[in-house]
Amino acid sequence: MNLTHFKQYTKSDILSLTNLRRFETKMGERVAILDETVSIVEAVKRLQAQYVVIGIPEDIGVQANYGVGGTSSVWLSFLQSFLNSQSNDFLTGEDVAVIGHFDFGDLQFLIDKNAYGPDEKVQAYRHAVNAIDDEVESLIKLIVSEEKTPVVIGGGHNNAYPILKGSAKGLHAAQMIPLPQINCINLDAHTDYRPLEGRHSGNAFRYADEDGFLQKYCAIGIHEAFLPQNVWIDIVNNPFLDIITYEDIFIHEKRDFRQAVTHAIEFTQDNFCGIELDLDCVQNILSSASTPSGVQAVHARQYVNLCAAHAKAVYLHICEGATQLANGASNNLTGKFINYLVTDFIKMHEGEEVAE
Repeated sequence: MNLTHFKQYTKSDILSLTNLRRFETKMGERVAILDETVSIVEAVKRLQAQYVVIGIPEDIGVQANYGVGGTSSVWLSFLQSFLNSQSNDFLTGEDVAVIGHFDFGDLQFLIDKNAYGPDEKVQAYRHAVNAIDDEVESLIKLIVSEEKTPVVIGGGHNNAYPILKGSAKGLHAAQMIPLPQINCINLDAHTDYRPLEGRHSGNAFRYADEDGFLQKYCAIGIHEAFLPQNVWIDIVNNPFLDIITYEDIFIHEKRDFRQAVTHAIEFTQDNFCGIELDLDCVQNILSSASTPSGVQAVHARQYVNLCAAHAKAVYLHICEGATQLANGASNNLTGKFINYLVTDFIKMHEGEEVAE
């Protein structure tokens, strides 16, 4: 298994980011890690925790889509916030493992070192995304085949493709589905269904669809001003694809937000489902494509809660967030916001499993 760029965490790595305090127990003291004495395949097999948290701090896919770099910056901020959350009756952390992150810095370095022209650089980034795809897919397939639930923090939305593909292959390997094909719900300002022009953060779902790993796809909160006409036509003409625009929910008020999420859950109810959340849809959250007009933070939390409780969620992927962008913009609260989303998902999904 090729996991050249994966950095596996030790207990000391986790505790170095955890601020211990007398009379309190932090998540960092409770979360599991992988057994260092065996192969990663065997370590995942032995893992008792249901939820497996992984970081993909890269912005190669974003830059391959002509976007602003910086999505590599949020992982550490999230991790510090998450590990310093309280372990309590609402969430103890004992069913969670934090196993490590991918570091694709060498790929970024090689591209920068070669001083390509603008067009050549974009092509180099797109070529590099293929290498990222392979490693991410391998790890996700391994985790899902052991019937664990990956919680993945990006990185660009390009990673939706290997996460979705790896999940579908993992479920198929575990004989939980007859074909390696799953559904997906995405809360996003963009469909990320651009044409097959080389891999980048704007076409993960097109590649997943064309390669046969995506069965049904429903995107919520799409901004009409940023929906390419060719993509709109493709979606309208495909009964397995559906979108609900931001304008239909909040401007024209054809349905409220909860009804929109419920529609997406019902649309994808016939199969396991990936849960995607692109932070560029949340108003004033720092991301690769921040928006002044988007869903509120509470909407994002409601979305995650509803999907965790009622969709057949196989993974959670939160992407495109940043604490520091290449253009100089910064916001240290992004990681803490992701922590709320992750803990919301685990608490609600765990509760749903017990209820079933």
